[in-house]
Amino acid sequence: MLPLYLVAVLPPEPVFAETWALKQEVHQLTGSRNAVRLPPHITLLPPFRAPGTFEADCLASLTEFATTESPFDVALDGFAWFGNRTLFVHVAAAEAIKAFHARLSRWCTEHLPLVPLESRPFTPHLTLATRDLPPAQVPELRQLFAGRPYAATFAVSGLTLFRHDGQQWQPRPTIALGDSSPR
Repeated sequence: MLPLYLVAVLPPEPVFAETWALKQEVHQLTGSRNAVRLPPHITLLPPFRAPGTFEADCLASLTEFATTESPFDVALDGFAWFGNRTLFVHVAAAEAIKAFHARLSRWCTEHLPLVPLESRPFTPHLTLATRDLPPAQVPELRQLFAGRPYAATFAVSGLTLFRHDGQQWQPRPTIALGDSSPR
């Protein structure tokens, strides 16, 4: 079977630690293993399969793309759900990351044709738990997170390619955006 890849934005500290703690809390409350199989991230290109030889070409192409991009800010604010399957941290004022995603998608169409076009609209979010949430625990989890505040802002200064090793997702080096000086 062909390797599985995805491309994501990883939040820097302290947002990484804060959202990792939220994922671990959901795991402890519900037993959801999907909550802790990937570090906190915002998916830019959802999982897709490509030959193992694709990785080097992908990293080179993403590096070339990244040199044309500048860091931008992302704001997280509160929690939301996709149906009863996915609890996530909401990305507020998502225009910058949506524009970045659109440019990345166009780049992939031209330079990385093995990356499939996404048919669903891009909804930036930071997943806390998905798929294996026990249905009986969802109402309590909804109530717990409905009244809980969480807000953070961070600068996106890179993107990360992940490859699934058959057991878990393994990050490859993070690719810095062109002008990665602090904002």
